[in-house]
Amino acid sequence: MGSNATLRYPNQNGHLVTTPEANPKDRHWSNPTTSRRSQPPKAAEADVWPHLLFARQRRLERIRYVEAEMARHRLNSDRGSLRLRKVLVVDVGGTSVKVLATGQRRRRKIPSAPDMTAQAMVEKVQRLADGWSYEVVSIGYPGPVVNDHPTADPKNLGKGWVGFDFEKAFGCPVKMINDAAMQALGSYDEAGRMLFLGFGTGLGSALIADGVLVPMELAHLVFKGRTYGDYVGLRGRNRHGKKKWRRHVAKVVGALRHALQADYVVLGGGNAKKLKRLPEAARLGHNKNAFIGGFRLWEQAWEDERPACIVRRGTEARPAHDGRLSSTRIG
Repeated sequence: MGSNATLRYPNQNGHLVTTPEANPKDRHWSNPTTSRRSQPPKAAEADVWPHLLFARQRRLERIRYVEAEMARHRLNSDRGSLRLRKVLVVDVGGTSVKVLATGQRRRRKIPSAPDMTAQAMVEKVQRLADGWSYEVVSIGYPGPVVNDHPTADPKNLGKGWVGFDFEKAFGCPVKMINDAAMQALGSYDEAGRMLFLGFGTGLGSALIADGVLVPMELAHLVFKGRTYGDYVGLRGRNRHGKKKWRRHVAKVVGALRHALQADYVVLGGGNAKKLKRLPEAARLGHNKNAFIGGFRLWEQAWEDERPACIVRRGTEARPAHDGRLSSTRIG
């Protein structure tokens, strides 16, 4: 991708606009052809320039994209689209459990606890979602998942998650993936290879390569005698202080991006907001992307074709005229 490529994102009306046409009167927008700070780098860096420019978009523009994607899902639901089911998305975290259903505008959440079991989570979610209509459930789980089932109990919650029958408990079909993978799925808005890193209590990670989502556990890789999770997670920030922690984050993001040949990196999690400067070819994600990812799990464009991967039909993602991602089907 060359330096003359344009970037597209939804405006306030949900219509896709390119960067050079993105309302020059808006004080949050900078023209890449006139802004000295935004001048393209040398030819050797031309491939990463569009992602650097995308990373500099203001928070308001990123929120507009997320809101447009959520509105698109509600609109398709209201039209009775056969492509979408009524989905309840459950984002399980170490400090809270958040839920959102198709057609709803506001999420609901409850605090989690170190002794929360799988059965307790289901019962609380069912009470929390009382009054909402849903046919299927998506769960973002804070741990490794294979074939829609956790393979280990979460570190910050109770026991009894492995082997639990979530479909029987909810009374409907359930899809489960790692929570970082679910947010990565909701953050993927262009073609190419995207690395997602979630900076929370530890380090969540997932890779999407041309429409194939691969959950990962990069936090366990050894780094300077410890692990990546130890250095860039909450314990590392408390141990080393914010200034040193930010340097470690920059090194880890750069190392993982180069090792996995990622075109760009999305940084999520609560601690990502504490970064003063974003690493090269990186941009901030949004917590609502987890819900977008949960909705996408049940879209026909994405299918479970491998035990630990989510695969999208097609090889190239193109923004459609209404702001959603479409794909070119093979065969």
